[in-house]
Amino acid sequence: MPTFGFNQKYFTRLMKAAFILATAILFFACTEKKPVDRMNDDQLQAFARELAHKYIITDGHVDLPYRLQMKNFRLERKYMGIPVSTTEGDFDFERAKVGGLDVPFMSVYIPSSNQLQPDNGKAYADSLITLIETIARELPDKFALAKTPAEAEANFKAGKISLPMGMENGAPIGNDIANVAYFYNRGIRYITLTHGKDNQLCDSSYDTTATWNGLSPFGEQVVKEMNRVGIMVDISHVSDSTFYDVLKLTQVPVIASHSSCRAFTPGFLRNMSDEMIKALGRQGGVIQINFGSAFLDSAVRAGNEANRKKLKALLDEKNLKETDSLAKPVIAAFQKENPSLFADVKMVADHIDHVVKLAGIAHVGIGSDFDGVGDSLPTGLKDVAHYPTLIYELLKRGYTEEDIAKVCYKNVWRVWNQVIAAAQQ
Repeated sequence: MPTFGFNQKYFTRLMKAAFILATAILFFACTEKKPVDRMNDDQLQAFARELAHKYIITDGHVDLPYRLQMKNFRLERKYMGIPVSTTEGDFDFERAKVGGLDVPFMSVYIPSSNQLQPDNGKAYADSLITLIETIARELPDKFALAKTPAEAEANFKAGKISLPMGMENGAPIGNDIANVAYFYNRGIRYITLTHGKDNQLCDSSYDTTATWNGLSPFGEQVVKEMNRVGIMVDISHVSDSTFYDVLKLTQVPVIASHSSCRAFTPGFLRNMSDEMIKALGRQGGVIQINFGSAFLDSAVRAGNEANRKKLKALLDEKNLKETDSLAKPVIAAFQKENPSLFADVKMVADHIDHVVKLAGIAHVGIGSDFDGVGDSLPTGLKDVAHYPTLIYELLKRGYTEEDIAKVCYKNVWRVWNQVIAAAQQ
């Protein structure tokens, strides 16, 4: 008959295992993510602000250079117009710091009218690039250029705002494929293939001409050359046929630097359809959501368009033009009675939700179009100080801290690094 005596060796092993298990439980308890579901509203807002500064925030499209150019920024007059603190526009250093914005892609925007010039707008593009370089050179304690994610991360650790560059409209490439490498060497890290009109590369979503029914033969060469040198292909602004041509051709993922979801704006071809978003996701790309109210909500877009038509009819009735001095009180009175309509931060989150549903959390980011969409910015996101408001809204919807990091920068970083790696091969 067996006996069941005390086994010292077995007991020691059991105690060691219990100690290891208890230590592991304590470790994970201490490192557990903050319990968002148990936070009150004030705590949740504070946590959103904390995350906005804990993680890098990159914004795919900020039109500061064009805004400064329109304000007669002059390189020879030191500091004139350099955006440290101002009530003008949507971006300056101080507001960006409040909002946690670290890596705003500076848009080198080439209006469609410039692409008709003999140099296709190349000199104009160079002037905007020089403007951005000047900002970084004159205020090196606040701003720095960034040509890679690694450089942007180093700037972040040093407390500086990075100014990577994307060229909005590939027209300045002209008909010389060597200009792709030229603009890469000048610091351009994405190129939006076109803007408001078809150009020599491809068709625009805003144009009904369908000059090429997608990419032109030269545009196909340009996409391949962008892959080769390491410039991200940006499919914002392009026609649907151009988008699908690009996906067939590119060897690396692409971005939509400032587009939103067509599901919320039926008929607005500037936004991306569900099928396009799914295809972008399968290919590994990222859509960065545009904050313009017209991009977010078709009802807001329709209401503002109706107001514009009513105002025009009123001015026509009085034989006035909008620029006439006598028109000013008429316009002011009309706008008081018929205020502009705006989307809100919840709609931006709705677009992010929609992309996540269609393509997954790895394929969405931020592309505000600050300084590019005028006064149509949504309630809660009126300038670069307000990214925490969007993070707060996402947290309320159950997005995790890692989800927030992906939306803020990790998704774009992944594409950018893939493009760099492919070019280095």
